[in-house]
Amino acid sequence: MSAGEKGTRQRGGPAGASREQSALGVALDFLRLLWAVDHGLQRRSKRMEVELGVTGMQRIVIRLIGRYPEIAAGRLAELVHVHPSTLTGVLRRLVDRGFVQRDRDAEDARRSKFLLLPPGETIDATQAGTVEAAVRRALARMPPETIDAARTVLAALAEELGRSDR
Repeated sequence: MSAGEKGTRQRGGPAGASREQSALGVALDFLRLLWAVDHGLQRRSKRMEVELGVTGMQRIVIRLIGRYPEIAAGRLAELVHVHPSTLTGVLRRLVDRGFVQRDRDAEDARRSKFLLLPPGETIDATQAGTVEAAVRRALARMPPETIDAARTVLAALAEELGRSDR
């Protein structure tokens, strides 16, 4: 066994993965992987803030505004699966920093519409170093049916977690 193989096994790589899964059970093993994904998202998001000036969440919001100009805050909150009050802070920071413009809806003054400003358009076009780029690279290595299965599992988990909050 090479030093690299030995190190992989000791860290719970492929040889140790099935033993860990059986020892932990399916739910705990899956949760462990979700925490690893969450940790990775948080780390990449912090690095994005330093390198690009926006967090992962802020960039997703910018990307959505770029796709749906004049989108309402409520619709944005639905798309990113966060409470509207959480999104309010994200949008306020993006407006304050000149990435996004907030306009009142002419038909309903209680609603705001959002548009990208030139700095936001630059962030929208940026690919390197983003959470999205890392996800895109990982998904490119997977067959479509695996991605579809993962989407199904994650959607069911999100639904169940949402249900348990009620």
